[in-house]
Amino acid sequence: MLESVAAISVFVQVAEVHSFVAAGRALGVSASAVGKRIARLEENLGVPLFKRTTRSLSLTADGERLLERSRRIIEEFECLTSEVAQSAQQPRGRLKVTVAPISDRLVDMMASFSRQYPEIELEIQYTDRLVDLVEGDFDMAIRVGEISDSNLRSHWLGDFTRLIVASPQYLLEHGTPTSVAALSGHKLLHYRQPKSGKIEPWPLTLAHGAELPVTLICNDMAARIDFAIKGLALACLPDLVIREPLADGRLVPLHLNAATTRYPIYAIWPHSRMYTARFGALLTFIKTLQL
Repeated sequence: MLESVAAISVFVQVAEVHSFVAAGRALGVSASAVGKRIARLEENLGVPLFKRTTRSLSLTADGERLLERSRRIIEEFECLTSEVAQSAQQPRGRLKVTVAPISDRLVDMMASFSRQYPEIELEIQYTDRLVDLVEGDFDMAIRVGEISDSNLRSHWLGDFTRLIVASPQYLLEHGTPTSVAALSGHKLLHYRQPKSGKIEPWPLTLAHGAELPVTLICNDMAARIDFAIKGLALACLPDLVIREPLADGRLVPLHLNAATTRYPIYAIWPHSRMYTARFGALLTFIKTLQL
């Protein structure tokens, strides 16, 4: 049984990196050993799993079907071994996580995990950028948006929408806009997207050729909230991050023709991620939460 799981693990690694050499490097064995393991698996199954040329390595139709089921088998097996390992030892060691800075709830979540597992060295990088989890040696990421990469596993944490808000002070000084067109006479606080370098559009339907005024641009979430509360400008912010100022009246939502798009938040990690007691602890912890 363990031999079969090992063979499947090698197969999945090769399928994900499209190379015996790269798979061997990741697994700590030679490319020749990887090739022999794949050849033995193909012989046992009686079907070719890869189409090989001098320049490329790709899956056959049978290989595609096996990959889909193999990932589930490995995940179940790794979860089981992780649970056994956790029952036998206190999780310890290093975990590296990248988190989208969209909610204090995520900060509280990481703090709670750190208190629960004091022997785990937790490194957290807060960034809006889409980092390469494997290249950056990250164990997990918490990101906004649908997950399209088949090499990633995911767990849905919740979602949010974006609200256009103002402080009572701002509305007292500048009046309350009652239409999208009226925004042209107001001060607006914007966010520049790190990947494209473009200003993030607000969820509004604008007249043809119309543009929203730009008064301030800030790429820090906490600063944007603070600027809005201080009455410097109108802002468009995720509802997750402004629950308290909305509840206590420091910010007021503006009911324009804003879209009601919901943006999902996922915890994601590579299919090839090896399970350890510390990673299993993080994954179990994450799956008990909802934003």
